Amino acid sequence: MEFSTWLNTRISEIADELKNGITGNGELCFEDGLDLAGRTEIYQILDDMLAALFPGSYSREALNRNDIGFFLNDILRHISFTLRKHIYGVFKYRCSKDNCASCDCENRSLEALMHLIESLPAIRTLLQYDVQAAFEGDPAARFPDEIVLSYPCIEAIATYRIAHLLYQLDVPIIPRIMSERAHSKTGIDIHPGASIGTHFFIDHGTGVVIGETCTIGNRVKIYQGVTLGALSPFDKHGVPLKGQKRHPDIEDDVIIYANATILGGKTVIGKGAVIGGNTWITQSVPAGAHVYRAERPDTIRERKQDVS
Repeated sequence: MEFSTWLNTRISEIADELKNGITGNGELCFEDGLDLAGRTEIYQILDDMLAALFPGSYSREALNRNDIGFFLNDILRHISFTLRKHIYGVFKYRCSKDNCASCDCENRSLEALMHLIESLPAIRTLLQYDVQAAFEGDPAARFPDEIVLSYPCIEAIATYRIAHLLYQLDVPIIPRIMSERAHSKTGIDIHPGASIGTHFFIDHGTGVVIGETCTIGNRVKIYQGVTLGALSPFDKHGVPLKGQKRHPDIEDDVIIYANATILGGKTVIGKGAVIGGNTWITQSVPAGAHVYRAERPDTIRERKQDVS
């Protein structure tokens, strides 16, 4: 078959097959109230929010001190108009799936949007603590600006802190789009449902996974390849149960070295513990302990000195 013949005969047939598969399997449709092209626009909104938080590092153009006020006013207005539309869309989409007739999606979207924008100064303060933790925790860092400009953990943590607030406001879909965008760019996968304290530092970063029900305290430092994952509970048919605590709790001042795997909703890593590289942990570790290679008693000892 010649190309022109194939193009004129088969393309429409293939398009019909794809259409039937999409509409017949309950996938997202415009009629559901969700903008199918919105993911790319959410990426752009996220970039604008990062620019509002760190104008000198994430803005598309060079700024001087006199321009900052004008820049922030313009970009926050743009974010507000654009993001409100998408928050409204995902609320309306979920209501259509849940057959909800009583939710005021428009007011909910407005309240969520305003709360997020109002919270940006507090988010920036948290991020300044994270930058400080990276600067103090990495001997190779010479200037704080270097960390903001070049360390992947800052973009991943900044995205998480934005997405986490939206997750707390029960905004569907958008927080996951944001977190997966950061995952694809940095190699750091932080679920927006995780709870993370201040002065958080991920060194190197590639391959880090932090699950939905994980809690992390203050001044925690982790290295590349660390997994804070699930031991998923199952029902009698072997189907994972949703809505239950599945991921570990990491208390304050913990250090977790490269490629450690810590699993389970009942697993607690005590304050000031040090977890060695390549360890596999599915039970709690006492405060101040050192853990090496496995969970045998002879590989756990009390912490006697700080490990940098």
